[in-house]
Amino acid sequence: MPVFRWLSIAWLYLALMVPMLMFSSVCMALEPVVAHEDVLQVNPTLSLHDVLNMTVKHQPQQAQWQAQRYGVKAKKALAESMLPYSPAISIAQQNDSVGSNRGEREYSVALELPIWLPNQRDARAKVAEISARYVEAGQASLAIRAAGLLRDALWGIALTKNAFALAEAKLNSAKILEEKVNKSVLAGEAAKTDLLQAQQATLLASKNKVLAQAEVMHAKFRYKLLTGIDQLPQNYTEQKSALIGFEQSPTWLEMLAKVESAEQSRELAQIEKKQNIQLEINARTIIGAFDTKYNQSMGVSVRIPLNIAASTTPITAVSEMALGSAISERDLLRNALEAALHEADHNLEVSEQALLIAQQHDEIAQESLRLVEKAYALGEQDLTTLLRIKDQAFDAARSYHASEIQHQWNIARYNQAVGVLP
Repeated sequence: MPVFRWLSIAWLYLALMVPMLMFSSVCMALEPVVAHEDVLQVNPTLSLHDVLNMTVKHQPQQAQWQAQRYGVKAKKALAESMLPYSPAISIAQQNDSVGSNRGEREYSVALELPIWLPNQRDARAKVAEISARYVEAGQASLAIRAAGLLRDALWGIALTKNAFALAEAKLNSAKILEEKVNKSVLAGEAAKTDLLQAQQATLLASKNKVLAQAEVMHAKFRYKLLTGIDQLPQNYTEQKSALIGFEQSPTWLEMLAKVESAEQSRELAQIEKKQNIQLEINARTIIGAFDTKYNQSMGVSVRIPLNIAASTTPITAVSEMALGSAISERDLLRNALEAALHEADHNLEVSEQALLIAQQHDEIAQESLRLVEKAYALGEQDLTTLLRIKDQAFDAARSYHASEIQHQWNIARYNQAVGVLP
């Protein structure tokens, strides 16, 4: 009877422990696997400025600015031409074969030359000059916009990589704790519920690692799509600019050039709302009635258009609307740049204070974890308390490192707000 009872107890123990051990081995063997992976190699010789140059060349707006350069060349050619518009040649022939039929014939050739209006050529030259400055300012503005996207992409990668590293460390710590608890359960020093808690913590950490890794992949893909390269600069931290305003920002300078271009275009429209005087030089050959001799002559005529308000008002209206639109865009941009600079400056101050607080929080959390781990090893604390303190310690570490990254990111955003290229 005692033998039978001991056999029964042994079978019951195996019936309880085998499923638990199998479940434990499954949990401990579980490792997050992500099939898709965007690889970015860190290049020590690659600077942030080099990446920016490649990013600017990769921007789709390059085609637009290239087309505008051709437009500037056309305006310069028009201002430097001998005539304001293309000349014209007219050829005419007239006879009386349908009328009196007395053999009268007339042949004429005329060259029509438009004459420059007063100040028209100078106004066109100014439009071409200001348009060239506007295109150059637009290219610089494209660079600062690309810099903003690049800064966000790089620090976005840094932030997600930090979250992934902490999630991976948390998973490794959860596995080690689960293994210790499993050994304690096998030795009869801990309850099965402790092992289940440890396994749940491992599964949760495993899931969080998968999610964090996915965010890293998304951030890397956005970087590759933006820059067109698969390399990262080793260092992309920046020093805060000494500028305190946005007046030197390429974005603001581009808008000022746009308003200036619209103003000069309006002045040109005020001149060209009048049609150009046409000078005509003609040669004529006439054969009189019943006369076989040619009578040749030359003449000059001037065509003076009579401009009326109905025909000139639409021309000036278009230029006035373009100028009004440019002024409105300038005022809206000023408000946006002022708001962005104020926000960047304020966020930088806040992140400095948040970084100090996060550092102190992390130090306290790590010390609390050390004490609780020691107490748990001595049997003075339960597993639930240990898991809770571990979560708090990892959250504090994540917050501290994230605050460091966010502070550097805010420095980059401040430089972006004042218009400084990296």
